[in-house]
Amino acid sequence: MTRSTTGPAPTDPLPSPKERRRLREARELSERQVAAAVGVTAATVRAWETGRASPRGRRRAAYSRLIGCAEPRTAPSRPAEENGSGTMPTVEPDTLPAPDAPTPDGPTTDSPTPDGATLATPTQDGTGPTPQPGSLTAEEAYDDLYGRTAPGLTRQVFLLTGHRGLAVEAVEHAFRTAWQRWPEVARDRDPAGWVRAASYEYAMSPWHRLRRSHRRTDPPPEDPARRALLDAILGLPPSYRRTLLLHDGVGLGLPETAAETEASTHAAACRLLNARAAVAELLPAPADAADPGTGPAPLRGPLAALSLAEEVPAPPAARVVRARGERVAELWTRAALYFGVVLIGATAFTLHTAPTHYEEPLAPAERVGGVPPLGGPEKLTPQDLTLQKALKGELAHGPERLVPHIP
Repeated sequence: MTRSTTGPAPTDPLPSPKERRRLREARELSERQVAAAVGVTAATVRAWETGRASPRGRRRAAYSRLIGCAEPRTAPSRPAEENGSGTMPTVEPDTLPAPDAPTPDGPTTDSPTPDGATLATPTQDGTGPTPQPGSLTAEEAYDDLYGRTAPGLTRQVFLLTGHRGLAVEAVEHAFRTAWQRWPEVARDRDPAGWVRAASYEYAMSPWHRLRRSHRRTDPPPEDPARRALLDAILGLPPSYRRTLLLHDGVGLGLPETAAETEASTHAAACRLLNARAAVAELLPAPADAADPGTGPAPLRGPLAALSLAEEVPAPPAARVVRARGERVAELWTRAALYFGVVLIGATAFTLHTAPTHYEEPLAPAERVGGVPPLGGPEKLTPQDLTLQKALKGELAHGPERLVPHIP
């Protein structure tokens, strides 16, 4: 019996620990169910999903198939006895498909709701399949993403804040940031989700309360039903409002909503149920029927109707946003350069004017003693007053003052 010296074969790559948990929750599997299927404990599965450990061997392959990771595609090879190495053929990393890769028909979109009422924008304009990212330049890919997502995203932010101007500003800010960091955004698994998260974060910043133009909300809708729905949504806490809009408005699943709001799936579910219950108390009659076992009714239809009925300003053109983003980046670069020049000048001036030798400090002042206090004139006596009066009555000039008077 011989021992192979080529080393173990490379294992199948797994997604990040956070993505493992999302895939497991998307398949509605608990940690105990996965542990029982793989043959480990629930604590081991929890360690795999937090990054403290990683599965190996057969358990790694079983865990990968269980959570739905992409299977490796191997090229046909000769048997082990033909290639003479005695080892199994290896799999090149480049042949592995990316998780949740786009289908040949085009990129994937947000999951639609059963009744079709969703605020997510379509990925195609109806004229044909969307061009593949490799066949587009950076400007064309950016313009394509902007044209598909900016209009619907503006309406989403309006429902989130109640300000039309702030909605346009938040979307433009998110796309300006995306253009400045376009290589990172283009390689992201969901570029539209990246821009959506950036626009939501900007729109929900509490610093907007200090701005005079955003202290008052826009005029409410004229329809009483839509006005009541918008008031109920804006009355929710920001985290509840965002969770409700992502799940019932955009159509994201509960694991995706929890990941985008940086919360656990249980916390996101509780926020969603509480938000639905709070809105249902303020609305006269919900438009959708409640799903059995899920609590209050979802608000897919009312949110889509409210978004489409309200007039929201159209976002500026993509080339304008790109130009503004480049201008803002240029201004920040110049400001950093000017600040660096001022800092260098101040340092040089300080070094030039600073003393080059030690100067002994002056001794502290000492109090002078032995000097008599200042004395003023004393009070005149009656004799002094009589003499003063006599002197004032005589002439102050002439020889009379020089010659003594002899009685």
